[in-house]
Amino acid sequence: MSESTQSIINSLRNQTTTGTKSSSETGNSSLDKDAFLQLLVTQMKYQDPLNPSTDTQFVEQLATFSQLEQMQNLNQTYSNSQAFGLVGMNVVVKETDSAGKVTTKSGTVDYVVMSNGTAKLAIDDNLYSLDQLDQVIDTTYLIKQGLPYIPKKVEETFDKANPKDISFEVNLGKGDTVATDVAVVIGGKVVDEKLVSVNGTKVTIQKDAFKDLENGVYKPTLVFNDALYTTITDEIVITVKGESAAENPDTGDDPDAGDDSDTGDDPDTGDGTVS
Repeated sequence: MSESTQSIINSLRNQTTTGTKSSSETGNSSLDKDAFLQLLVTQMKYQDPLNPSTDTQFVEQLATFSQLEQMQNLNQTYSNSQAFGLVGMNVVVKETDSAGKVTTKSGTVDYVVMSNGTAKLAIDDNLYSLDQLDQVIDTTYLIKQGLPYIPKKVEETFDKANPKDISFEVNLGKGDTVATDVAVVIGGKVVDEKLVSVNGTKVTIQKDAFKDLENGVYKPTLVFNDALYTTITDEIVITVKGESAAENPDTGDDPDAGDDSDTGDDPDTGDGTVS
């Protein structure tokens, strides 16, 4: 190969290297393709007339490059499509400052913009590349984290002979799904709201809510007034037993007491007539 040919090839290689670096920074690969085509033209121009290269070699090389370019474009298109699917999703992105310190930021993807053929995620009016994407969090998962719940299963006994109010702890939730009140259903009937109170994180059901229940095991249902009306059915078990004073009244009668009334009649007394 002549020195002029080698010089041109070296020059093209330098352009390719520079173009590759630029491509990684801007996402544009057109310079690589141009350099490849120039290299083919240069090879054809300075080929040995006595031993020319065949068209097949050029076509194979061009086809290989075209396939690679198509795969890269397809991958880019697929990535961009994924980015558009993230709109409205909660994500976590990473940021690296000039000192190399990595920090994370969470938020909702408001919209997606295209910059030099690459999709950018907009979070709170700041743009982030897909390379910075660290986590994608399902909205339903976040909602569940804020729903009201009962932190510990409740098992209580209500004794009709010694009736008492029943209280237990709840978590009223947080964020958009926080609750301020709760309704209670026992045995398929809604308990009068006057018999249910919420004080901080403590729910109290007054004893009058249980006095008319038959003895047995009950699983009250709690319905919170959050945005989703969270319903809990299997975290509270209340056993009702015993008899109330009304069901077993004490009359105070002495079973041995008879009729002690004195009629005043003397069996030996006659009518008082003297015969």
